[in-house]
Amino acid sequence: MDQQVEISEAINDPRAQTKPLQAVPRLDWINPLAMLCLGVISTIFIYSAQAYSQGTHWKMQIVWFCLGFVAYLVVSLTDYRFLLRYAHYLYGAGIIMLLLVFFGPEVYGSKRWIDFGKFKIQPTEAAKIGALVLSASILARSEIGSVRESLKGIAKVTGCFLLPMFLIFLQPDLGSALVFPPMVFSLLYVAKVPVRFFVGALVALLAFVAVIGSDVYGYYQYRKEKGASSDDQGSYEDRSLIPLKDYQRKRILSFIAPEVADPRGVGSNWNRNQALIAVGSGGLSGKGYGKGLQAGLGYLPPAVAHNDFLFAVIAEESGFVGGAFALILYGVILWNSLRIASMAQDRFGALLAVGVAVLLMVHVFINVGMTIGVTPITGLPLPFLSYGGSFLLSCCILMGLVQSVYRFRKDFR
Repeated sequence: MDQQVEISEAINDPRAQTKPLQAVPRLDWINPLAMLCLGVISTIFIYSAQAYSQGTHWKMQIVWFCLGFVAYLVVSLTDYRFLLRYAHYLYGAGIIMLLLVFFGPEVYGSKRWIDFGKFKIQPTEAAKIGALVLSASILARSEIGSVRESLKGIAKVTGCFLLPMFLIFLQPDLGSALVFPPMVFSLLYVAKVPVRFFVGALVALLAFVAVIGSDVYGYYQYRKEKGASSDDQGSYEDRSLIPLKDYQRKRILSFIAPEVADPRGVGSNWNRNQALIAVGSGGLSGKGYGKGLQAGLGYLPPAVAHNDFLFAVIAEESGFVGGAFALILYGVILWNSLRIASMAQDRFGALLAVGVAVLLMVHVFINVGMTIGVTPITGLPLPFLSYGGSFLLSCCILMGLVQSVYRFRKDFR
């Protein structure tokens, strides 16, 4: 009850609207410095990754970093409690943008972009931010106690995440859809939802995995009947009740049983195998900058070397030392974001900081995992390293939210 009163006062306090115009009272330098280091590493190795194809994405990466820094400053100088009033509008804008992609261009069988001519934006990133802010707002206002008392808040948050997940899944973009569950469960955990709920959720998750596993096994049997060389797109997906594309089933099968999905390693396993060779051949200190062979000779395709598989380029050219340094920087961001969450004086600020930390770290875990063969290939980019304007801007905005929680944490009364 006290929490709700405090939040209501924060929303209606006119001083909250004037805070962003005041002089900067305090800054956290840890996250910005880690972001800057990752930005420098990104530019350097994108240039190296594209040496084979003579690409110039490294120049655009610098431009996106500059725009991202401006966005970071704007968000960090704005009191995060300002979002309590406008969370629904932010969420609604993200949903509308997700709907607009279905009227946009289709690229490689997916509709994920809104085309503005000279540039494109990926609405998925805006939807992630909107879902995070609205969910944190809902939980900050909701009564959390027993499972029965918490059901209303849990239902609202679940619906908040399911809608964008469904729309992203339809694009189809399975990888981006998978980042939502860890984020929502982390928010519910921080909000102190009873453990019984998580036990039930775990049972449901196991059942879901069993259903997907059964479907993929059916796909494997179908391919076996048709012949290993048969790859008729849409042939099995038209028969299955599970709304997966055949190429998504093939990716999952490639992860579970690569020798079955692609026995010669020249199909769906090609990128994975080349990334493993790159990481393994880097050794302790790497082959040297610009001397990597997998991306340098085009074995790691130019289309993915500078974005989804940039970590493989870093590991090959700078070795275990360079790869570990990048992971340490991510560890610093995670630790510091959670530290800021623990310093927050209100539930909304703590939820925002934790949600940001979990969202970014899920990207890191899945991306690095698919590079070293421990997670399926999903196409998730690496925060602040992989090339991509929309994703880089969203990462900077998310870090700006964490900075805002740090700056305005003691102003909550």
